[in-house]
Amino acid sequence: MKYENGRFIVYGNAISRRDSNKIIRRQNWFKRKFKYDPDETYTLSVHENRYLGEELGIKDILRNADGAALNPENGVIISTIRMGFGHYRIAMAGASCARAMGFTPYWLDLLAIPGITTDIINWCNTNYSFFSRVSQRSALFNKYIWEPETTGERSLPILNEFLNSWIEGWPWRFLKTNVKDYMMSELFKNLYGALPKDMPILTSHMWNCMGAVAGGMTNVVDMVFDNWPMAFQLTEGAKHGIQSPSGYYGFRTMRGFDEKGRILNPVPEDAVYFVGHHIDHELVENIETDCADRIRRMKAGEPRRLLLTMGGAGAQREMFKAIVEYCLPLVKSGEVALFVNLGDHKDNWAWLQKELAGNLDMIQQHFNWEDTKNLADSIREQPASGLHVFLFDNTFHAVYATNYLMRVIDVMITKPSELAFYPVPKIFNMRVGGHEMWGAIRGAEIGDGTVEARGIPEVIQAINMLTHHDDLLEMFCDCIVKNKSIGLYDGGYKCVELATGKKFERKK
Repeated sequence: MKYENGRFIVYGNAISRRDSNKIIRRQNWFKRKFKYDPDETYTLSVHENRYLGEELGIKDILRNADGAALNPENGVIISTIRMGFGHYRIAMAGASCARAMGFTPYWLDLLAIPGITTDIINWCNTNYSFFSRVSQRSALFNKYIWEPETTGERSLPILNEFLNSWIEGWPWRFLKTNVKDYMMSELFKNLYGALPKDMPILTSHMWNCMGAVAGGMTNVVDMVFDNWPMAFQLTEGAKHGIQSPSGYYGFRTMRGFDEKGRILNPVPEDAVYFVGHHIDHELVENIETDCADRIRRMKAGEPRRLLLTMGGAGAQREMFKAIVEYCLPLVKSGEVALFVNLGDHKDNWAWLQKELAGNLDMIQQHFNWEDTKNLADSIREQPASGLHVFLFDNTFHAVYATNYLMRVIDVMITKPSELAFYPVPKIFNMRVGGHEMWGAIRGAEIGDGTVEARGIPEVIQAINMLTHHDDLLEMFCDCIVKNKSIGLYDGGYKCVELATGKKFERKK
């Protein structure tokens, strides 16, 4: 990104002087609020990851001198951030694929590094989560504010400046947002400046990517999230792994990134790549086996296994409640085995217990990783039944439990967030933010999920169809196997290839 004649320029596209000046003032506000020290130094070292070190081979990069030195010779840095669960999930896919290709994945979570990174991101995340929850409780707010702003459409004009003061970079789709986020992330450059400049690094959030580029790193690949291109997801100076052809076109042409609808200069073709979905190696490698198991269970008349995930923001409680209540009789009759992952949200568990006060005796609790893993392994070949609830005390297990359970369930019920891209039959319940709509569209069109259910009755209908009929489940499994054969789920491998130059060779 350049700054010339009082204007910021991104890929040859300049924003106005007015917006450029506002962005500089905003960066100065962050500097004052969070006491930014431009000369701050970071001492980093490597530690064993006690949560998923065995499963994913990851090692943590932390801000201290107590661990081992970073080995740049055969390592790939995986830089992420917890903003909901999706960005962690993408990072895990990158780590899994890097490990499968012979690299050591070094995990760098900006919220694990004390200092300005943690301060700024927590401030932004608090505001985003608040508005996300409000959008699910107020139909008017969702229709006239949240939906338009999360897709780049203008909301009620009088609200734009107010919202921009609360959520960094509002609205997200326009080019000025890209510069706002870059200038904020530039304050992370001292952290990334402490890493080897040319070491391969995969990022799963634009703030990680922007900070790495600002810090002078030269081999940065961003694993781009969602299926709705927005300007703030681009970082000039990095390569971008895009998950769909439509997403690639949107980013390549910077379609819709200008507030006044003007055609912008395109992004260079060596900056964006259509790579496919960002998926864990373990899931991609076993697609044929896992889909065959689903069909076998279906033909044997075993209870249909449903996995219900609750998002990190804790939204959609009414939808969640309706799904569980509808499934309870089916669990009792042996038609359904229900698996409910609450992530690491204890408040959701307290809420769910109240809602199921008359059926608490049905719940089988799985509140640690070993128990969860043992359950999943035990039902790979054996029938499953009952109502199972999962809750964890850390983000790693909260996120990865869904990934691990995917292999042994038949249908996943989820909002069309990053889970929309995973190779498992899916029921898409209602989105949280207009940008998520395009994840459901992607899943429905490639045949591994339903269309988005726009309310509780449609979700219940989808559950009924996939529980009491076989044609949809068989079609979804068939499409998933075909999708694998053309590399549709190879995004994780392709991003590692872009960062390292090493090609992934799939075993026959």
